[in-house]
Amino acid sequence: MPFISQIHRQADYNFFPSSTPIVVDNGASYFRVGWAGETDPRVIFRNIVQRPRHKATGETVTIVGDHDPALLKYFDCTRSGPRSAFDSNVVYQFEIMEYVLDFAFDRLGANGSQIDHPILMTECVCNPVHSRSKMAELLFETYGVPSVAFGVDAAFSYKYNQQHGVCGKDGLAVCPGFTTTHVIPFIDGEPIYKGCCRTNIGGFHVTDYLKQLLSLKYPHHLNRLTWEKVEDLKMEHCYIAPNYASEARLFQKGTKEAEEKTRCWQLDWTPPPVEEPPSEEEIARKAAIKERQGQRLREMAEAKRSSRINELENELRGLEFLLQQLDQVTEDEIPSFLKETGYVSRQEIESSVTKIMQSLRKAKGEPKSEQFEVEEKTDSSTNEKYPLVNIPDNMLTPEQLKEKRRQLFLKTTSDGRQRAKQKRYEEELERERKNQLDEAKRLENPELYLEQMHVKYKEMSEKVEQRKRLKINGNHSNGNGVSGGVGRGERLNTAQRERMRLLTTAAFDRGKGEDTFGAKDEDWQLYKLMSKDNDDDDEGPDEDEAELARIVSRLQEIDPAFVPKQEVGSSQPASEIPQIRPLTKEDFQILLGVERFRCPEILFHPNLVGIDQAGLDEMAGVSIRRLPFNDDTLVERLTSSILLTGGSCLYPGMAERLEAGVRMIRPCGSPIKVVRALDPVYDAWRGASNYAATFQFPHQTFSRMDYYEKGEDWLREYKFRYTL
Repeated sequence: MPFISQIHRQADYNFFPSSTPIVVDNGASYFRVGWAGETDPRVIFRNIVQRPRHKATGETVTIVGDHDPALLKYFDCTRSGPRSAFDSNVVYQFEIMEYVLDFAFDRLGANGSQIDHPILMTECVCNPVHSRSKMAELLFETYGVPSVAFGVDAAFSYKYNQQHGVCGKDGLAVCPGFTTTHVIPFIDGEPIYKGCCRTNIGGFHVTDYLKQLLSLKYPHHLNRLTWEKVEDLKMEHCYIAPNYASEARLFQKGTKEAEEKTRCWQLDWTPPPVEEPPSEEEIARKAAIKERQGQRLREMAEAKRSSRINELENELRGLEFLLQQLDQVTEDEIPSFLKETGYVSRQEIESSVTKIMQSLRKAKGEPKSEQFEVEEKTDSSTNEKYPLVNIPDNMLTPEQLKEKRRQLFLKTTSDGRQRAKQKRYEEELERERKNQLDEAKRLENPELYLEQMHVKYKEMSEKVEQRKRLKINGNHSNGNGVSGGVGRGERLNTAQRERMRLLTTAAFDRGKGEDTFGAKDEDWQLYKLMSKDNDDDDEGPDEDEAELARIVSRLQEIDPAFVPKQEVGSSQPASEIPQIRPLTKEDFQILLGVERFRCPEILFHPNLVGIDQAGLDEMAGVSIRRLPFNDDTLVERLTSSILLTGGSCLYPGMAERLEAGVRMIRPCGSPIKVVRALDPVYDAWRGASNYAATFQFPHQTFSRMDYYEKGEDWLREYKFRYTL
């Protein structure tokens, strides 16, 4: 597939003669290419390559440089991330470099792979011969260029600014780049490579450091903190602090000046819609809809009730007809007749009739008559509902014995349910009676009643807490009224200690002589004594807790400001319960405070990110000491013309901070002047473009025939002359 890019292809490639050189600024961050003699490059893009696969066809596409992020949804980028041909400002991946050159020459307008123009390409200081030879091989073998020249990008920028009077012939070029930072001394307009100094830190590390700090500070906005956006934030908001320590203390104290220096990046945020109260028409419409729905439900319930009544009446008529037929059957034929109907006896049929009549009256909404209540009591009697319970076992067949055991189980279960139901009914009546008494007291004197309820709540809560505390810690205290830690035996209540005593006594008694436990009926009374049902101490706390719950419920009804205490043993206090709040505009803001000067500070102190190398100011002193000349006048001329160039020198305060740092390592009164290039980003290409347009440029190149004849040894001795 073709290249993916938003860069338009140039259309005037054939208008330039073959003697016009092509100038290439091959930077680790951006690739710039154009024609010699022009003021600006024609094609500029990021020096990265990405080769994902198309999701639909599976075909591999080449994405070079900047691209439209909306296109990535059509490609699978999980196995192919952005790749660079550079490693510490040195080209070592020439396969990627070939993709970059293909794209650059294609956008420049070249037809085919044959390039008939000389090429001037920038490189880093002291570029390894192996990298230079591989680049020459790529240009000569793949593109067939007639001649090639290599020059240092910082040197071209220095010469360009020297021509415009920004710096002198003798000086220092400080070039903080994308991945490395170089310091090059110049004497009489020529770089002295023996005095060069390099540190493996640059703009890439500043951006990466800022991205790490913001990711730790705002972990819920990681998707917004892309590399491109963090790069924009760095170039827009970061600055160099005149004094890092004092600036950090300023933000630590949180003064007004620190607030003024804080910048805010507002993310996309849509406020939640404000709910307006419904209008009268809307309220009336909803009421009408609710009324229609209620009417429909009532109609459905009436239809269901009518259907139920019809079913019960039909079933009742069938049972009455069955009883009439049963009256006409003789005593001998009754068992066979009942076997066909599925009933066991006449009493079972009559019981079914009674139940159906009860259900029918309930469905019709008729009140229970006294006669029906008597019938219901008679129906619930043991003789009719469980006819086999009172019959001796010797008078029953094996099948009837099974039925008797089943009826005994049903009778016991039914009686238990009735007793539980009666108990709940009595408790409900008692609770209602207490509520009525409390309400009467409250109506007589509401203030006094409320005060009494609070006092009662306090006493009851303290009582329950004390019981729980004793149950957990034991009955002993440490002298301060607080229960202390004791053994398990002291945490037991009275009933539990009695059970333990009985167990211990029985165990000792059984150990003496022959074990005869169980021979007497009295021995089995021990289990009744040890039963937990006799644990009277456990009944008190349950009643107290029930009473406390009733008081809490009552206080919540009459006192809106009442807040019950937290239960003993709760793991989290009520104040620490997380509460959900709606997101606001401030939740979608990213504040840049101390990060503004902390990130670019690594250019002067690389140890902040774990790089044990020199900073910019220290590199200038190292470069001066490496010079083969020991002349104080020359050193003063070098420090009087320090040029800052490169993309990472655009931070505000960079020149002042570097000047202060160099002044600290130089004798007092030494002339020091730090200036910034006219355009630190494009001056390298413009200086190379001006040089390539002169008539001396062809003498600085080596041709393809020279490469074939002399090979790599000639490249080893190759040295570019910058003085015209």
